Amino acid sequence: MANKGGRKPDVASIAGVLLAFGGVIGGLLLEGGRISDIAQYTAAIIVLGGTLGATMLNAPMPTFIGAIRRLANVFFERTQSPNLVVEQIVEFATKARKAGIVSLEAEAGAVNDPFLHKALTLAIDGTDLQDLRRMMELEIQQQEHHADLEAKVFEQAGGYAPTVGIIGAVMGLIQVMKNLANIEQVGHGIAVAFVATVYGVGLANLFFLPAAGKIKARAAAEIQMKELMLEGVSAIVEGLNPKLIRIKLEAYTNIHSGGNKEEK
Repeated sequence: MANKGGRKPDVASIAGVLLAFGGVIGGLLLEGGRISDIAQYTAAIIVLGGTLGATMLNAPMPTFIGAIRRLANVFFERTQSPNLVVEQIVEFATKARKAGIVSLEAEAGAVNDPFLHKALTLAIDGTDLQDLRRMMELEIQQQEHHADLEAKVFEQAGGYAPTVGIIGAVMGLIQVMKNLANIEQVGHGIAVAFVATVYGVGLANLFFLPAAGKIKARAAAEIQMKELMLEGVSAIVEGLNPKLIRIKLEAYTNIHSGGNKEEK
């Protein structure tokens, strides 16, 4: 039966984070630096605390919490196959064409994907096709809207982090100015002060902004999967030939398999 699909680690995301931060740290070590040069917990507190606070102030709490939960979409991807969904819908269409759409009641009850289950149930209950499409398209639009808002939380964090890093650097320089009489402490203090800027710029460009992009990409793939399901159920209601339904839905499988059609 078509189901929600499991989740598996996203190798690209995990490798990307390791490569990004590993490249920065590796470059530091190759230049003769030490990890202790950038391991400043005070700078981390300033940047992380300031960025988190500013982001929470900007975003409604439900949206902020939803964005944190959606982090799972960055490092894990769904294993649901569009090809399997197409095969399942074609099977539904074949049975509905022979015995009527009401005969799919048992199959609909065994479908684990909430969206497909709801669409099939509405179709079996005799819902007008236009009403069915309107309700399911509204659900798709709402999901797309929520995903966009939650991705923007990370985009906003990516905008705040560098500025908070500059604030941390200025705060460090203020402390340096108190010790101008000791030139050695001044040099060390300036180096430490700029660590906050490194943290802010690094987090923004190596994590927050890329995470926002991955969340949008994941949401787009989920939307396309739901559009596939909706088009399939609509075709069943219209009584189309199963072979025509397969041909119609193959466009969505090409998108998921890396076809030339651009994502919306």
